[in-house]
Amino acid sequence: MPATQRPAPRLAIVVPCYNEEEVFAYCQQELGALLYTMVQDQMVQPDSFLLFVDDGSRDTTWEQIKAACETETCVQGLKLSRNEGHQSALLAGLAAAAPQAEAIVSIDADLQDDIQTIRRMVERYRSGYDVVYGVRECRQTDTWFKRTSAEGFYRLMAAMGVKQVFNHADFRLLSQRALTELLRYTERNAYIRGLVPLVGFPSTEVAYARGLRTAGESKYPLRKMLALAVEGITSMTITPLRLIATLGLCICLLSVAATFYVLVIKFSGNTVEGWPSIILSIFFMGGVQMLSLGIIGEYVGKIYLETKQRPRFHVESFLQSLAKNSSQP
Repeated sequence: MPATQRPAPRLAIVVPCYNEEEVFAYCQQELGALLYTMVQDQMVQPDSFLLFVDDGSRDTTWEQIKAACETETCVQGLKLSRNEGHQSALLAGLAAAAPQAEAIVSIDADLQDDIQTIRRMVERYRSGYDVVYGVRECRQTDTWFKRTSAEGFYRLMAAMGVKQVFNHADFRLLSQRALTELLRYTERNAYIRGLVPLVGFPSTEVAYARGLRTAGESKYPLRKMLALAVEGITSMTITPLRLIATLGLCICLLSVAATFYVLVIKFSGNTVEGWPSIILSIFFMGGVQMLSLGIIGEYVGKIYLETKQRPRFHVESFLQSLAKNSSQP
């Protein structure tokens, strides 16, 4: 365990938002109250702040963020020009917070993650840790399907060679130096949960119980979870390509064995006329080839997008607290 005792940091809590008009007021109120008590307890500096990132919402989320910036001294707002997805919105918020804070926490706007865990995260940071993962200790609040699919997601990622913390999403604390190193990973197809462990630095975990969503709907249904899994696997490992090579080798060996079998049957005079086995073989090999081409195509597509070096996101507006500063940056 690190022995360093750090001073109270300037804390930034980064909250990606997409169509969160139903929960924003509750989210801002709860996080603001938490930040106030942490300042009173001298756990963090008085100029700590909340940074809400609007990921191209189609509702009144940005209007509510602007209003909060006008009335609250601890609120900042960042608006992306279009919807870029959760991971890009999170990176945008982290990049904006990195120069301003010594410790940065990311949390989803639905506040299903226990916000009191942030206090323990800061304590771990002050004891010398640079990365503190929030890990769910149980999934009793999830449906059977949600629980099974989520745990299957983590096991699939582990089987594919992606190193990440089990039952950890994007609720974590990063020190300024850890975040600075994380932002050096400039690939467009970024899977943050897999990148953070690559940064290194002393890390630890804090367990918490996840609650129910206050309002609105989940932003990670099965379709998006599958897309996230594909993104994570193809961004972090080449295991699928190696599996294709292994499958090809196995089929070649089976083909050699089948060839010897056919020759033996032919010379023994027991040849059975018919086409079903041929048709089945054609369909099987065709399916294997199409699947293999699809996996290879996914990697080629990733290479194509990376070579363009397009920006991950575009910032339309960045508001610091208008309650203490009437000029917009």
